[in-house]
Amino acid sequence: MHATLVDSALVTYQTFVQPLTKSEREDFYQESKLLGELLGIPRDRFPESLRDFDHYLHQMITEGDVSVTPRAKTLARLVVRPRLRLLPGPLMVPFEVVTAGLLPTALREAYGMAWGRGQQRAFALAVAAVPRIVALTPPRLRVWPLPGKSVKLAAT
Repeated sequence: MHATLVDSALVTYQTFVQPLTKSEREDFYQESKLLGELLGIPRDRFPESLRDFDHYLHQMITEGDVSVTPRAKTLARLVVRPRLRLLPGPLMVPFEVVTAGLLPTALREAYGMAWGRGQQRAFALAVAAVPRIVALTPPRLRVWPLPGKSVKLAAT
């Protein structure tokens, strides 16, 4: 789960916000280990560097250690096309296309997600449009907490 969160955050940020330098990517990875520890992963289980982490992910996906079960496919359909009474399913298609576009090819195929010319064009359009839309969105709607505001979290 931790590896998925870290990889997804990096891929999504670089796709829709801005490219990161090698150093920024490494810093993010090193800082993400804290999240993993909060999830109960012992510190010594993490690959040492981002390069090692990338190798680990590649190996897990390409050598078959990661598999997409029927239950995973069902859950994926619920994530990309949730059953919402106020929003018809077709309104979720952009999210499905973006999700498919961000996945490694092997996982996209294992999930049975469509990835034809139409989906590829829609993904390219999203990659071009989303950063512009985000740039035009007032910080009050896109940033939490607002710059200069602090957030107090309850102690557990």
